[in-house]
Amino acid sequence: MALRRIALRDFVIVQALDLDLHAGFTVLTGETGAGKSILIDALQLLLGARADTGVIREGAQRTDLCAEFDAGAHALAAWLHEAGFPGDDTLLLRRTIDIQGKSRAWINGIAATAAQMRTLGEQLLDIHGQHAWQSLTRPEAVRGLLDAYAGVQAQPLTALWAAWRDAQKALVQARTAQDTLQQERERLQWQIAEVDKLAPREGEWDELNTRHARLSNAQALLDNAQGALGALQGDDAGGALSALAQAQHLLQDYEHVDESFRAMNEVLAACIAQAGDVAHSLQGYLRHAEPDPELLERLDARLSQWMQQARRFKRTPAELPALLEGWKEALRRLDDAADLDALEAAEQAQAAAYHKAARALSQKRAKAAPRLAQAITQAMQGLGMTGGRFEVQVDKAAEPGPHGVDQVVFLVASHPGMTPRPVGKVASGGELSRIALAISVTTSELGAAPTLIFDEVDSGVGGAVAETVGRLMQQLGRARQVLAVTHLPQVAACADHHLVVSKHRRAEGTNSTVAAADAQERVAEVARMLGGERLSPTTLAHAREMLDGARTPTTAG
Repeated sequence: MALRRIALRDFVIVQALDLDLHAGFTVLTGETGAGKSILIDALQLLLGARADTGVIREGAQRTDLCAEFDAGAHALAAWLHEAGFPGDDTLLLRRTIDIQGKSRAWINGIAATAAQMRTLGEQLLDIHGQHAWQSLTRPEAVRGLLDAYAGVQAQPLTALWAAWRDAQKALVQARTAQDTLQQERERLQWQIAEVDKLAPREGEWDELNTRHARLSNAQALLDNAQGALGALQGDDAGGALSALAQAQHLLQDYEHVDESFRAMNEVLAACIAQAGDVAHSLQGYLRHAEPDPELLERLDARLSQWMQQARRFKRTPAELPALLEGWKEALRRLDDAADLDALEAAEQAQAAAYHKAARALSQKRAKAAPRLAQAITQAMQGLGMTGGRFEVQVDKAAEPGPHGVDQVVFLVASHPGMTPRPVGKVASGGELSRIALAISVTTSELGAAPTLIFDEVDSGVGGAVAETVGRLMQQLGRARQVLAVTHLPQVAACADHHLVVSKHRRAEGTNSTVAAADAQERVAEVARMLGGERLSPTTLAHAREMLDGARTPTTAG
């Protein structure tokens, strides 16, 4: 998946640019200040970098950036499908930033997030900047380079580290809170014991009130039941049942004459049956019901206990059963939280899991370190550091951390016989740049990104070393697409394609353009890089010789 085309509108000092790119090794050259890094800046924005309105060309309302990649059968097809983007032979990325600071992005015409653009960027481009050596002084960057070379991921270990820290925190909190927990436990135990004396059952309060109401009105209930029974049965023909039976008999005598009497007679028959059932039930009630002062006294006492506990804990009586269960559950949780043995066991288990994974990661780092050191040492030999030596030192860190128990340090001896020292303490800026270039070339050969971009990583080198840099990039270009911003004619001469960046001052403002150089223009540009703006026959001849020599296969170094 190579970068095939880039189009810019109103970007920094570029008014409009449509540029086709090709496989192999391409250089971008131009005068100082012409904007050689503008293309790289645009690509970084297209792939999710943060942006502000400063990238919009003065006088414009927005900037519009597009990049087209030849997708082919690249592994990104699965990612595109899963993320909901259409797959095709071409991958088209677009981003706009307007004067209000609003940014929008698209992947194959579908709106995308900055995170999705960054995910693509990690798989499409590998950019090595001119200040790459600065990252060699940062422990996390050094460790990341070794891990990338070793092909290991520290994220699973980071998750184990977080779990261990959480277990440690829970244990420390439990130990610190032991006094407070004990006081809370004692309070709950006392409350539970007090309410347990009552032993309230769910629904018991309503049941007690019902029984108490019945017993406290026992005599009235008996009197009314007796009166109701008398009203139904009465003496002789004085009761309701007798009256109903008489009415039924009168209707029954003439129901054959008037059909409506039959219907009314049936209703009276049902009334007599139901009234008889009531009378039977009242007789049974009167046989068994009688006042029970002792039971009433016991119910009074039980209700009083409920009321006392409810007032003590400022609850309604009906809430006491649920309150008791809530206290018991809180006590169980406190007991679990105060179980130091269980918390210590959990902390030890998490620590063991972390250290096991950390040891495995350390072993992989230790195995990869000498291989990485050897590869970078070999690359240094052709970059003017003959006899120099690079070492990757993996020591035990002072404290374990989310990335393991290792401290990774890059050491370098730039000349034979020197004791390797940390890269950050190497005095020469040129040496730092060459070491960074050696690392860039070494790690680039292992990366998966199909397009490599070098932004003036050859700063600080020249002569035969510069030619070696060009040869290295030319070699990389045989397998992958390589773009390099350079100020070195030796590097430019080794390129398969040459783009020249020019800056023009006009009445409406400054404008930067990028154009592919033909054979004659390329000779002139290399000659300018050799001898300045005034081209002499000597510099032109030297440029032709350099370009002819770069086409001759040689062994880099």
